Amino acid sequence: MSERMRYLAKSSQDELARKLMKVVWILTAVVLGLVVAMRRIKLPLPEGVDLSFLPAVNAGLNSVVALLLIGGLVAVLRGRITLHRNLMSAAVLFSIAFLLCYVAYHITTGETSYGGEGWLKTLYYVILATHVILAAVSFPFILMTLVFAMTNQFGKHRRLARRIYPIWLYVAITGPVVYWMLAPYY
Repeated sequence: MSERMRYLAKSSQDELARKLMKVVWILTAVVLGLVVAMRRIKLPLPEGVDLSFLPAVNAGLNSVVALLLIGGLVAVLRGRITLHRNLMSAAVLFSIAFLLCYVAYHITTGETSYGGEGWLKTLYYVILATHVILAAVSFPFILMTLVFAMTNQFGKHRRLARRIYPIWLYVAITGPVVYWMLAPYY
């Protein structure tokens, strides 16, 4: 029996999925609340603590997520389901690390404004706006896709993943692009 068939033969865990979906929506509300709060609240850092390195770390984390997502896609297309699961799990973990670093930086540090002009400024704001909006919209659906995989609901997982994967990949790629465009103004 192929690796793909072994996974597809697992029985669905519908009750666990229902419980986890509640967690998805709670986490979504908490994360969106944190993102809104960090724009209004600035926590002072202790003397000598400098988090100015975090934007570069965030760009690096997003870059790793993009590579893991591409690897995960290649793995599943080749029927390497365990590798796919491991790569996608790593993508989720790196995304969590990104989110924690992102909130830590923005809740303690003021915003940096883009200083370019002309068409580059327009391009920057288009990329930034699509990045932010798609990151917020995709968050619960990424978690749902994970829940469907964890609970052996592979039909639902596949259907949702086909829609959310390109968005997640776009967000992971545009994060570093936004960083590199903004880097001269930090």
